[in-house]
Amino acid sequence: MSATRKTSAGILLYRIRDGAVEVFLVHPGGPYWARKDDGAWSIPKGEATEGADLLKTAYTEFHEETGSPLHGRPMPLEPIKQAGGKVVHAWAVQGDIDAASIRSNTFALEWPPRSGKTQEFPEVDRGGWFDLPTARRKLLAAQRGFIDQLQDLLSPS
Repeated sequence: MSATRKTSAGILLYRIRDGAVEVFLVHPGGPYWARKDDGAWSIPKGEATEGADLLKTAYTEFHEETGSPLHGRPMPLEPIKQAGGKVVHAWAVQGDIDAASIRSNTFALEWPPRSGKTQEFPEVDRGGWFDLPTARRKLLAAQRGFIDQLQDLLSPS
């Protein structure tokens, strides 16, 4: 069996409010993440199949995790490698959605463990808009570099 490197694609949605940049992040659903906050949030993203159009995958995953279609000009960010080896490709897109109205797809999980009972959980249990310092604290450590890249893109040259 050959080892293939897992790849994900996602969107770093941002808006500018009162001169300050805010980013939209999502919190993973399910029982394992229920009590985790700082260092647990992510950009909306999902796994890409081999040979898939990564930008199309990013837009599809954003819609699946939030229930909101996305429009806007994507600006590519440099991919990052997460601790488990997954490579995440991302694009920054300026836009706005209502964080309180997100509707995520679901996944099935045996819960409690070894109970024989399968339950459905939302892939994303909530979303939120955060200023950049707060976003850095909330994000998974490996994804924090996307915030730096966004700042660089938005800084006047």
